[in-house]
Amino acid sequence: MAAERIGPGRWTWHLSLLGAAAALVLWLFWRDATHLMDIWWTSTTYGHCLFIGPVVGWLVWQRRVELSQLTPTAWWLGLILVAGGGFLWLLGESATVALIRQLGLVATLEGLVVTLLGPMVARGLLFPLAYAWFLVPFGEELEKPLQQITVSIVMPLLHWSGIPATADGVLIHAGRYWFEVAEACSGSKFVLAMIAFATLVANLCFRSPVRRAVFLIVSLIVPVIANGIRAWGTIFAADKTSIEVAGGIDHIIFGWVFFAIVMAAVLAIGWQFFDRSPDDPAFDPDRLKAVPGRRIDPLLAAVLAVAITAVFPSWSGFAGTRAATLPPQLALPSVPGWTVVPQQSVWRPDYPGADAVLQQAYRDAQGHQVDLAVAVFSRQREGGKLGAFGTGVIHGADRWLRVADLGRIAGGDTMKIMATGPDGQSQNRDVATWYRIGDTLTPDMRRVKLETMEARLLGRRQMAVAVHVASEGDDPQAIAAFVAALGPVDRFADHLTGRR
Repeated sequence: MAAERIGPGRWTWHLSLLGAAAALVLWLFWRDATHLMDIWWTSTTYGHCLFIGPVVGWLVWQRRVELSQLTPTAWWLGLILVAGGGFLWLLGESATVALIRQLGLVATLEGLVVTLLGPMVARGLLFPLAYAWFLVPFGEELEKPLQQITVSIVMPLLHWSGIPATADGVLIHAGRYWFEVAEACSGSKFVLAMIAFATLVANLCFRSPVRRAVFLIVSLIVPVIANGIRAWGTIFAADKTSIEVAGGIDHIIFGWVFFAIVMAAVLAIGWQFFDRSPDDPAFDPDRLKAVPGRRIDPLLAAVLAVAITAVFPSWSGFAGTRAATLPPQLALPSVPGWTVVPQQSVWRPDYPGADAVLQQAYRDAQGHQVDLAVAVFSRQREGGKLGAFGTGVIHGADRWLRVADLGRIAGGDTMKIMATGPDGQSQNRDVATWYRIGDTLTPDMRRVKLETMEARLLGRRQMAVAVHVASEGDDPQAIAAFVAALGPVDRFADHLTGRR
């Protein structure tokens, strides 16, 4: 059995090693740590994450009496959790998915806790460790379904209140105005913050698992319904006053007061069912005093944990630098039956980190006109990758709005986008998208992430191509006809980038 320090300084020694190891891990993953903090400070959707760290610290402090009765022990099986967290980070780095990297960072830090304090202390800290996962800004994928749910709530309320309204995707024409149920109006920020808040309340105020589950479900449903009412109230105010007055009401009253009212309502619903006393202990220390096996010297455990963690960014730095060689000149081809015409469209795909972005307009003998746009990446990296937030067919500050998904055209995912022209009239475009990465052609960004991850993990080249074909107005047949004349999209992308 490894020698370990005993006496009153044991907790101090283990906590000192934990602090030093955590500092080194944060240094190894400094980019992701600072990215997390930047999201907390700048994103209104994830502003609640700023409070998670202090809450976790408070939860640990609440357990100080019970924890003082336990004996910290370095446990070598915790190194498996450290390695798992590092590998999870590597998967995220290879797939260029920040969310997975951030999950890997948190998992690595929690693996350090288990390694240097032992399984019994970790069990005593089970809820604070679980709650720390709210540090990771997740839930962006909820925005689109919540947009549709909000529209489905708003439309009956508008009809009930006597305001004539029609919906086209996330666009609502009500009375004198057009309204967009944008991502910021989906209520995702309310839902995500409420989930974090309700999870804390469920742990502190309930003992029964059934009551906890019911409270969490109610806490999820209430803000979704409330956000639909909020959106209806904004449109109703605009119809009765003006869009400017309604905007002020939405941002000042609904933005600042509404969420507090919803939180109070949820607490009022749950308060009468609270079944846990504030004086109840967080856990029973007598059940956690067994001495675990597979112990290890704490200093050796700290050194091994940091060394294991360092393996993953080292491999990523080696494998992630392989870039494909592109031809010196990239040019879009002539297409049989279609003539190149001057570019008139105001739509442009946005790929700020691409090695090349090409766009050209074509017209056939029947007068159908399409745009062919291509973005080429010699390798995938932060700041230059397919699927980066706010890039692609529509970018973050674009006046074009995604209003509907049209399914597949010639194998490409197609969306309808809309913008208001200089004359005040709406302009529509259908845009079909394909991605070529390695030997795979897919319209699915999730498949792109998986293929990118595999290429980087195995040290293969990571060249990727995005292909968009856009038609003016509602003309999906033009896209299908153009792609048929262009030929297989994968062969076109390979020829463009010099693979064939």
